[in-house]
Amino acid sequence: MKKIFLSLTLVLVVGIVLGYMIGWVLQDSQDELMQPPGFIEEPLAKREVALYFAEPQGRYLLRVTDGISGCEDDRDCVRALLERLIAGPQGKAVRVMPATTRIKGVELDNDLVRINFSRHLIDHHPGGSLTELLTIYSLINSLSESFPYLRQLQILVEGEVRQTLKGHVRIDHPVYADYALTQPPGLGTGTVDPTREQQDYHEIERLIEAATKGSN
Repeated sequence: MKKIFLSLTLVLVVGIVLGYMIGWVLQDSQDELMQPPGFIEEPLAKREVALYFAEPQGRYLLRVTDGISGCEDDRDCVRALLERLIAGPQGKAVRVMPATTRIKGVELDNDLVRINFSRHLIDHHPGGSLTELLTIYSLINSLSESFPYLRQLQILVEGEVRQTLKGHVRIDHPVYADYALTQPPGLGTGTVDPTREQQDYHEIERLIEAATKGSN
């Protein structure tokens, strides 16, 4: 009788243990089924943009096609484009902005884009009428072509409107895109064409005048 009782007790204990073990296994399986699927974030597609850098001798602008990624709204994309301009070209072209320049703010207002740069833009800029024009029209041409609804650019430095970039070309009002500096100067086959050279000089004067138009 005692042996029968011990056998029944052992069977009961084993049954209870097996029941707990089966319950744990079923609970774990149910928890796995109830877990939400993992969210996989797809990388943003690259956006093609046009960038303008100076040609090796710094006489005119060269157009380069590139892609920017990691941006969703236009303000972030504009910032990404500006950072590419600051980073400089990968080929033989020349940067038109000091590598130390920082972007402190981007504001979009209908067809106007206001860019707030750090002081490095002017402190480390080499200056000169043509070089300043290359910088200004590299910015507005790249922005206007990549974002067609942006037609005007207002350059700020440390949040303030400055009269000139480096003493030559005024930037105290918005400027519009102009592609005159995307054409090589009028040089013949190794000799200077005085007529075309004079036209190039007047073209630079015209751009300076266009940049200062409306500032008075």
